[in-house]
Amino acid sequence: MDSDPAPRWRLALAAALLVGAGWLARGADAAWAWACAGAALIGGAGLAWRAARACATPAAPLEALLPAPPDTARADRLDTWLEFAPVALFTLDTPNAAGAPHPLNTAARRLLAPGRIVDRDGFGRQLGDLAADRRTVLAIDTEHGIERALAGAVDLTLEGRPQRLVAVSPVENELEAEAMQAWQKLVHVLTHEIMNSLTPVASLSQTARDLVQDAPGLAPDTAADLDTALDAIGRRATSLAAFVTGYRSLASVPEPRPERIRVHDLFMRLQAMVGGAWAERGGEARFTVEPANLELVADAGQLEQALVNLANNALDATAGLARPQLTFSARLARGAQLRIEVTDNGPGVPDELVRQIFTPFFTTHANGSGIGLAMVRQLVHRNGGRVRYARGLAGGARFVMTF
Repeated sequence: MDSDPAPRWRLALAAALLVGAGWLARGADAAWAWACAGAALIGGAGLAWRAARACATPAAPLEALLPAPPDTARADRLDTWLEFAPVALFTLDTPNAAGAPHPLNTAARRLLAPGRIVDRDGFGRQLGDLAADRRTVLAIDTEHGIERALAGAVDLTLEGRPQRLVAVSPVENELEAEAMQAWQKLVHVLTHEIMNSLTPVASLSQTARDLVQDAPGLAPDTAADLDTALDAIGRRATSLAAFVTGYRSLASVPEPRPERIRVHDLFMRLQAMVGGAWAERGGEARFTVEPANLELVADAGQLEQALVNLANNALDATAGLARPQLTFSARLARGAQLRIEVTDNGPGVPDELVRQIFTPFFTTHANGSGIGLAMVRQLVHRNGGRVRYARGLAGGARFVMTF
């Protein structure tokens, strides 16, 4: 880079003044000549000194005047953290915008992938309707059923355009696990207290019946009425104790003993257990596995029990049909997940009851116990899977298990 031109003219002027001072001093025989020579000498020396300082000071490099280059390594790290964040991040062009949101990372793209959210535009409207700077629980309609997610939104202006940034974190599995633990504790306490009361009631009613039969002086009609009343008390106490014992099973499911299961063999055992009941009703139970060598690591007994419970529910749901149909299917889904579907051609579950069908004690049948589907969810979760109710593609009920 060229040096500053200012020191050059200073040096030239200083040299001229010094030469002039020498010329004046050489021929000076008057006071004014000596004064002019002194002034020229002093001015030339000052200019020379200033020019020397300017030359000694290095000029600022041109690069220092330009903006510093971006920290590309830091930007790459931020991009990596954003891409693999466990929370799904989306943007919408404007607040309350219609249409599908724009995914920003892997978790968001996975949520929008085929097999998950059914209506992308509807999902975008849900995100657009969120209140800014406040967390909200969303109910998302997926192919696995309704799943809950915690969402938060913030409105920004970037490059002059209003945008909305939304973070979505699915919490369905965590909420289900917490709910099951709470139900287990409640059922354990209730059944324990109820059994402690029912057992002595049944025993004392039988003792009272014996005393009445042996008591002298009682009128025959009175003795008969007492015997009938005490017998009813004993029978109801015994029946209620058996009923409570069924609920106690929800709180005492043993730890699973996982083993490698060939799904085809599992389905063949199920066909032997439930196929006859469907054939007697003039219907059919079909089983398909794709590929045929599909395997799963789980507790075989617990998984069988869960599938048998679903088959029994389907048998009740199709009681009024001339040709009831039940289908078990297993296949590999995206992400190396095993997907087992149980479908029937019954009326299905009303939309307003879908959220309650896995709740213990809830039943739509007059003689139902309300523990069948609750036990299904418990058994599936204990074996590392999840179960959802989904709308049947051709009507009826469809239960989807994923492992």
